[in-house]
Amino acid sequence: MRLQYDWRLARIIDDENVILDEIYWTSSRGISSVAKRLLGMQKGRFTNEAKILFERFDDVKISPEGHLEDIDWPEYTQEDRDIFEMAVIKMAKLGVAESSGNMDRRLDMLVSSANEIRSAWTTSESRCIEWIGLFLTELNLENKRKEIIEAVVSNGSIIEVANFLETVSPLHLPTTEEWTSMQHHCKSVIDLVIRMDEHEEAIRIFSLDYIPSLSALLGPLGAAKLVVLAGSRERLARMPSGSLQVLGAHAAMAAHRNGAPPPKHGSILFSMPQISKSPRWVRGKIARYIAGKASIASRIDHFDGKSWGKNEVDEIFQEVTKIIEKFPKPPKRTR
Repeated sequence: MRLQYDWRLARIIDDENVILDEIYWTSSRGISSVAKRLLGMQKGRFTNEAKILFERFDDVKISPEGHLEDIDWPEYTQEDRDIFEMAVIKMAKLGVAESSGNMDRRLDMLVSSANEIRSAWTTSESRCIEWIGLFLTELNLENKRKEIIEAVVSNGSIIEVANFLETVSPLHLPTTEEWTSMQHHCKSVIDLVIRMDEHEEAIRIFSLDYIPSLSALLGPLGAAKLVVLAGSRERLARMPSGSLQVLGAHAAMAAHRNGAPPPKHGSILFSMPQISKSPRWVRGKIARYIAGKASIASRIDHFDGKSWGKNEVDEIFQEVTKIIEKFPKPPKRTR
């Protein structure tokens, strides 16, 4: 016996294509109700009629092609076609509205846009410094880096900037239009910093609510990036700790496939001072330990366990200190 159904009816058909039972949807058909039915079917759910028939008969198989393989399936009336077309449009709108409740997608948008802003800031900031250094050739660009851009924005000419930064006046001056462009470009860099700070603050607030235990361990920004790299909080919670350990090590993993040693950690874990500032010979051990704890934290967050706080995280970092003390010197290399 096979179960076939669409949004209008459901049928049980035997191996000889004889209809054993069928149920039509007899309730009033509004656009919203049809759209909700279609959304449910899109997610693989039974209609109410199909569910009743599935439970009514034993050893029922679901037709892989649905009702499409049945040449005797009732045709759509013009009224059916009209309401179906309008319901499809409504379904699309409901789908978009529903997606706004997807916390993982919202976190991905925040993290991805913050990364894009940071990338734009890095490029623009370097361009501004290089541009100003073209005129102020005696200026130490690295030591004065944080002051240069603000000096250009807040002063009226390149000579005033030179005086403000206590360096030699330029031999050649930019044109009025060139100076205006330089100032506007520097102003855009400052604006990018403000936008970047706003995004990162939004990520912190979001992470502390959505992944509190992981945020307590890795910091809200690191925890958010780890979830985005994994694809979702659920995927991270179900991921082996060994896979979590190397999230963000794309280049190293590609090199490993070509014969290089396997990576000991990804970029997210390495950004933690407990790993990056530890001796190189214990970083792998610490990364493995923290990855195991991060895996537990992600499961606590996803499956609604009791969130970690400062005490739990302090205990973890105390263990990290013990690992460092246990291996004060690099291991001897064997020939």
